[in-house]
Amino acid sequence: MVSLRSLSTLPVVGVLVDGRTYRHLLYLLLAIPLGFVYSMLFSFGFAFGLLLSVVLVGLVILVATLLGARIAAGFERWLANRLLGTDLGRYDDVPDDANGAVAGVRKYVDAASTWRGVGFLSLKFFVTALAFVPLFALANGIPLVLAPLRYPYVANFGESNGEPVTWAIDTLPEALLAVPVGVVAVLVALHVTNIVAYVCRQMATALLGKPRGDEGTAVDDSVTVDGSTTTDESTATDGVPGDGEPAHEGSAEPTPSEPTPPEPDEFVPADAVEPKSDNDTAGDDAPTRDRDGS
Repeated sequence: MVSLRSLSTLPVVGVLVDGRTYRHLLYLLLAIPLGFVYSMLFSFGFAFGLLLSVVLVGLVILVATLLGARIAAGFERWLANRLLGTDLGRYDDVPDDANGAVAGVRKYVDAASTWRGVGFLSLKFFVTALAFVPLFALANGIPLVLAPLRYPYVANFGESNGEPVTWAIDTLPEALLAVPVGVVAVLVALHVTNIVAYVCRQMATALLGKPRGDEGTAVDDSVTVDGSTTTDESTATDGVPGDGEPAHEGSAEPTPSEPTPPEPDEFVPADAVEPKSDNDTAGDDAPTRDRDGS
């Protein structure tokens, strides 16, 4: 039996049965209203806060906007973990030992995660603009796929130079022709959805949190490196002391190398030949006397 997981690996058409595609599509659907809300709230918050910063109320507005941005960034991190397949945790750059209201506000202002969140929320508006592209293609492609079931009808694709762009589908051949056009539009829309979701996932990974898997990976890598280093060092120092290390007691001292005998054709000076002792001469002559029978 063919599973949906195997079908999702098919090129081009696999996105139709891939569950991640529809999670990405839901993320883009939510990005449209959220993008407008973030744009209005934080743009007005920072603008009015800066204009009124000469009085106390402006500073209060700025602080409230920053804290609201941190809350919104936390929600976006949760949304990315659920719909984009990330595994992000909160940054730990906010100290817990701040005493007093001023110090409590200052720790959030000094935290880099606060400004990363503000940067992500600022880019969210452009994600909203990109989200309209696949959603527009889906809104016009799905009715074309269903054209044989609902003709005659008029497909409206918007306006161009003030004139409506329409396609009147009145007959069955026209409805059957609309089906492949609608299928192509749906496939293109789903692939664009995955591309936009990939961009959002990279943005979230860079700005919203620290991947939770990095710590475990770092520990595993350090253990592996330490193990390999230990193995290499033990192999390198087996019987031979390393640089700067004293030699172990009982280690074998290197034996002096024996002189190599000269080649037959090599000229050897007379004073370079060691004279034989009397014992060696006697030992060499003994076999000769035994052979002669004397």
